[in-house]
Amino acid sequence: MRSSAPLLRVRDLSITHADAVHPSPRGVTFDIDAGEVVLLLGPSGSGKSTLTLALNGLIPHAVPATMTGSVEAGGVSTADADTASLSTHVAMVFQDPDAQIVTGTVYDEVAFGPENLLLSLDEVRTRTEDALRRVGLWERRDENPDRLSGGGRQRLAIACALAMGSPLIVLDEPTANLDPQGIDDVYAALTDVIAAGDCGILLVEHNLDAAMGFLTRTIVLDRAGRVVFDGPPARIIREHAAELVEMGVWLPAATLAALRMRDAGTLHLDDLPLTPEELAAALAAASATPDPSGVQDHGTDAGPDTAVSSGIRASVLQTHEGMTDAADRAATPIVRARGLTVRRHRTEILHGIDLDIEAGTLTAIVGTNGAGKTTLLQALAGVVPPPRRQVTVDGMDPGSASPRELSSRIGFVFQNPEHQFIAHTVFDELAHGLRLRHTPDAETRERVDAMLMRFGLEAKADVHPFLLSGGEKRRLSVGTALITRPRVLALDEPTFGQDRARASELLTLLHDLRDEGTTIVIVTHDLQLVAEHTSHTVILKDGRVHAADRTDALFADETPFVEAGLRLPALQRVLAAAGRAIA
Repeated sequence: MRSSAPLLRVRDLSITHADAVHPSPRGVTFDIDAGEVVLLLGPSGSGKSTLTLALNGLIPHAVPATMTGSVEAGGVSTADADTASLSTHVAMVFQDPDAQIVTGTVYDEVAFGPENLLLSLDEVRTRTEDALRRVGLWERRDENPDRLSGGGRQRLAIACALAMGSPLIVLDEPTANLDPQGIDDVYAALTDVIAAGDCGILLVEHNLDAAMGFLTRTIVLDRAGRVVFDGPPARIIREHAAELVEMGVWLPAATLAALRMRDAGTLHLDDLPLTPEELAAALAAASATPDPSGVQDHGTDAGPDTAVSSGIRASVLQTHEGMTDAADRAATPIVRARGLTVRRHRTEILHGIDLDIEAGTLTAIVGTNGAGKTTLLQALAGVVPPPRRQVTVDGMDPGSASPRELSSRIGFVFQNPEHQFIAHTVFDELAHGLRLRHTPDAETRERVDAMLMRFGLEAKADVHPFLLSGGEKRRLSVGTALITRPRVLALDEPTFGQDRARASELLTLLHDLRDEGTTIVIVTHDLQLVAEHTSHTVILKDGRVHAADRTDALFADETPFVEAGLRLPALQRVLAAAGRAIA
């Protein structure tokens, strides 16, 4: 029989990091019972990740912070028990999987936790194999975790949590680095776990499209870190959509699309759709119902289908107007690769890449986990020095250039922001590149202050970068790459860890930079972002360029994406279907 006691009990919890002025989260109270899948929503800086660290005792035992209130996991106070014993009650999957990988093989990494529980050898083997099979890593069990892609390491971290058999699993953005198939695999595994009925899940997730059918409850924190909504996800999103948008949290893509169309007057809804299927039904209903306002009367044969489809194109899918003109004007590629071949250890990752990126474009590099996206971006930027004479960036060879020469031509933003932080304050982190160039102090302060304001970090100027929230770290990492005003900016998963408002601000900034002449190259798993914001797309498959063209041309046919192991977002397929219906 299921115990009536909650798996987790949080009472009036407030956490204040060292050097922080205000607590975040603040005064939080909630329970989690077995069988619940709880989504924790909130804007960047609201304390979501901080809250997760308190659930297994890392706060206050390992992370310098002041905690008031109480957290009990399985009836055990996290403030009193050590983190080792708490691991049997709460299993953690961190935002950065590298933060918890400690062994030399995939198998040993998953077995490490159960072994430390002093389980029998047979039980350790059973748990390890089961967890690895659930996340699709059993065939790679003898490999070093370093050989896995970012998404592969995230799946490994999830397997480690599954193997612990803890009744509560806490996941901080578990699918942020995964391709669509990887996302499906993760949620299939978590669904199996929940189906047993004796455990619960607390999830911090921005990809609500993947999670909506899996969730039972949503807790929303506001910018001050307080609980403002707590209830069924569908009710919370439908009843409070405007407030959630104002707060800047992520909503399902179909909901955001419907809000844009409704605001544009092209779609009238009684209930907001939460899934692409619900949006498709709403579009079909709108197409079948004449608009009494006469919005479709344009003096032509255009009917309601045309009106709805026009609204879709105007309100949701950027048609890349103005994007292609700059590309047409560019005669010489600013980034060029010829026969680019990159090896790591003895494994060849990229195989003879030929690629041109024209000045003034915003280009996305996409592909499945392990296709070589990050390796290609790092090679183009010189982070991983390519073989000489295989890459040029603005006339410079990254294979032989000095770090100072590189940073003057191309700025690079890592997938994990911590990998590029070197200073003790946010201000000094931003100022570092300018000081290396002997920029006058007055100009340095002016440019740093402007960057702090642009990214909402002005209150964090004197804080250590490692004490920022995940979203704040991401914004700082982008700022450090932009501060020297390079002609090319390369970003690996730039919206990872961002709330919706900050992600939108960042994308607006990228468009502004592009309008000013900066060439932008991004690696991303978010094909909806690609469809809406980029001018060109490069599809990688097995370390080779599978397709490269203007984004609108590539998205007109799903075939190259499918051939590369990708699929267009469900929302994109719904909108494309609506467009084809009037063709």
